[in-house]
Amino acid sequence: MDMTQFNSSTSNSLIDKIKENGLCTGCGLCAAVAPVGAITIQLNASGYLRPMVHQPLSGETEQQIKAACPALVIKHAPQVSGQHPLWGPLQSVRTAYSSDAEIRRQGSSGGVISALADYLISSGKVDFVAQVATSTHDPLANELQISRSREDVIRAAGSRYAPSAPLQSLRALLDSGQRFAFVGKPCDVAALRQYARINPQVDRQVPYMLSFMCAGVPSIKGTHEVIRKLSSSPEKVVSFRYRGDGWPGMTRAVQADGQVFEMDYNSSWGTILNKHLQFRCKICPDGTGEFADVVCADAWYGKDGYPDFTERDGRSLLLARTAAGEALVREVMQREVIVASDLAVEEIAKMQPYQVDRKRMVLGRVIATRLARGVAPHYSRLGLVKASLAAKPVVWLKSAWGTWRRAKGEAQ
Repeated sequence: MDMTQFNSSTSNSLIDKIKENGLCTGCGLCAAVAPVGAITIQLNASGYLRPMVHQPLSGETEQQIKAACPALVIKHAPQVSGQHPLWGPLQSVRTAYSSDAEIRRQGSSGGVISALADYLISSGKVDFVAQVATSTHDPLANELQISRSREDVIRAAGSRYAPSAPLQSLRALLDSGQRFAFVGKPCDVAALRQYARINPQVDRQVPYMLSFMCAGVPSIKGTHEVIRKLSSSPEKVVSFRYRGDGWPGMTRAVQADGQVFEMDYNSSWGTILNKHLQFRCKICPDGTGEFADVVCADAWYGKDGYPDFTERDGRSLLLARTAAGEALVREVMQREVIVASDLAVEEIAKMQPYQVDRKRMVLGRVIATRLARGVAPHYSRLGLVKASLAAKPVVWLKSAWGTWRRAKGEAQ
C-alpha cells in the first residue's frame, strides 16, 4: 500500500479511510496507542467492532498506527527464517490434546491452547493470560478476560465466532507492570508483534503470544441469525456457546425459561456464520497465526478428501513457530500437560484445506482490492508470490475477479 494515500490535513482521516475502505480488522490496537479516550471501539451498524475517533490524533500517534495496524501492514521481520510458503515460520508440527479431560472437552479441539494457558499461570511463567471470553454482561458479546486460574481459563475455552477487540486494553495491561501471555486471532497477534518493534515494553512483558487458525470474523448479526434459526431470539438467550463441550461440539443457546436449542457445527459455521464475514477477512494473508509463538487449530480427520465433523474426542493441530514456542511445547510435553505426536508438514493441508486455498488466492484478492478501491494492505515476507504460483491460474483469476466485484459493491 502507498501510505501517502492515507496522509491528509485532517488528523482523523487515517482511521476514517481505513474504515471506509473495509480494511479494519477490529483488533482495537489503535485505541491503546492513542491517548486515553481519543479512540473507543464500538459496534457499527453492520455488527462489526470499529474505532471511533473523539479527538484529533497527533502525527506521532498516526505513525505508530501505520507501523502496527494490520489494516495497513502485515510484515514479518527480516530475521524471521524457516518460512514455509503456505504455513509460515515453523519449528515443529504436531497433533496434540490436553491430558486434562475437562480442558480437552471444553476446548474447541483438543484444548491445547487452554492447557498452555493454564500451565503458564500455574508454573508462574506469567502473572496472567489475556484472552477473549464471553462478556459477563452480554451472553452474545465478547470481552477481554484476565485469567489467573484454571477456572478462568476454562471459562474462556471454546471458540467465539463474533467480533472481539482484545488489544483495546493493551495500555492497561502493560501499565500493570506484570508479565502476561496473550491469546488472540492471527490479526491481533500480528498487530501486537508489529507494535513490539516500536515499543520494547511489549517484549519485556509478553513472553508468549498464542493464536489459532481463523477463517474470519463474522458480524454479530451472524450470531443473531443462528439463534433465530434455532427458533429462539437474541433477547431471550442467557447463555450461548458456538462450540466446544465435545469436538467439534454443538452450538448451544439457553433461554431464561430453561429451554435449550442446539445446532451442529457444520450447520452453524458452514451455512450461516461464514456468510457474515467482514471484508478485510476476505483479503487476509494470515489465517494461520504466522506471528504467534504457538498456534493451534482443528486437526480434522479426513473423509472423502474433506474434513469430517463427526463428534469425537478433540485433537488439536499444534504448530510451534518460534524458539520460545518450541521450548514451551517441549516443556508441557515433558510434564505431561499435553499428549502430542509428530506430524509431517504435508498433512496440514489435509486437515486445513481452506487455509491452503486462502493463502494461494490472497495476492490476487489484494491486487483486485487495490484496483477497485485504490488502496489495500501492504503484505511483505509472507511468501504470497510462491503460494500464488501453486494455484491454478483460472481459479486464481476467478477469485481475484470475485473480490473486485465485492470491493466495488460491498458496504463497509
